[in-house]
Amino acid sequence: MQFSPLDSVHRALDAKMVPFGGWDMPLSYPGGTLEEHRACRSDAVAFDVSHLGTVRVQGPAALEALQRSLTNDLNKIQPGRAQYTHLLDPETASVVDDIIVWWVAPDVFDVMPNASNTEGVRLALADAAEQGEISIAETTPLRAVIAIQGPKAIERLATVLPDAAAVGRFRVKEFTFEGADCIVAGTGYTGEDGVECAVPVSVAKAFWDLIMSAGVTPAGLGARDTLRLEAGLPLHGHELGEGITTLNARLGWVVSWDKGDFRGRDALERQKLNGVSPLMYGLKTEGRRPPRAEQPVLRNGEVIGQLSSGNFSPTLGYGIALAFLDPSVQVGDQVMIDQRGTQVAAEVVKLPFLSQT
Repeated sequence: MQFSPLDSVHRALDAKMVPFGGWDMPLSYPGGTLEEHRACRSDAVAFDVSHLGTVRVQGPAALEALQRSLTNDLNKIQPGRAQYTHLLDPETASVVDDIIVWWVAPDVFDVMPNASNTEGVRLALADAAEQGEISIAETTPLRAVIAIQGPKAIERLATVLPDAAAVGRFRVKEFTFEGADCIVAGTGYTGEDGVECAVPVSVAKAFWDLIMSAGVTPAGLGARDTLRLEAGLPLHGHELGEGITTLNARLGWVVSWDKGDFRGRDALERQKLNGVSPLMYGLKTEGRRPPRAEQPVLRNGEVIGQLSSGNFSPTLGYGIALAFLDPSVQVGDQVMIDQRGTQVAAEVVKLPFLSQT
């Protein structure tokens, strides 16, 4: 079990701690997940997401190694920007991980994998590195990552750290806090405005305390999950992972077919030519009973797929779910979810869910 640099802070706040991806992380604080969720939708919250990995890739050969490894095309952006991308299995095109790349400086990239995938991503990048000057090293233990999210996140951050607050959406910039070099990116996982800050372990607690002094609410992984679900954002191990490709998850926009070869390209092209099935859909229910992952979905009595994620939506006031279903399904179709032997009516809706208000 690994522990965040902010572990003592969470325990002092009486957070409920749970194992997640090999880390002991806060699920919620005494106010509860619903309160934290609503604070993010109406004001600003801070998440400790130090369990996310960081692999620093740098050197003149860094860009080409990443281009050979990942689905998206970094040449579409430039230093000082961030990009969402996928790492695929070379044989099946399953999504090994979904990743944010922070392009920090011309030859410096911070690759941000999911918690339990960091070593696998590092090894994949090393495999792609050919002759040339390149360094690939995990830097996760050296920093904490704090996400400040919500419609007032930038406003509140600006009162204490105006340099960090000045970063634009999917932009990346360096700033200094208490003499330490830090990085901020205009990224997040909630469907709201906000930033993610990587700060050295030595100043992590002071940074967190400063954010709290700006009136930001601490929030745990429970709220982070309900927020990302309302925003229709995939979670690795649910909407992405073994047996699920970028195309199954309807994320084809992160694949740059015209950039040349990349890991898993041939397998993904075969799937594209042969027809993609199943596909990811959004479902909503009328009641408050939360749908759950792995529950079967039926149409006219026939199983046509199953849920990958599900929960009660605090914003919408009813159950919502993501599901992988037969591609013949259309938005507006009526289906049934088998919730432990009870069939509950659901409607297929357009994603993200928050557009359904």
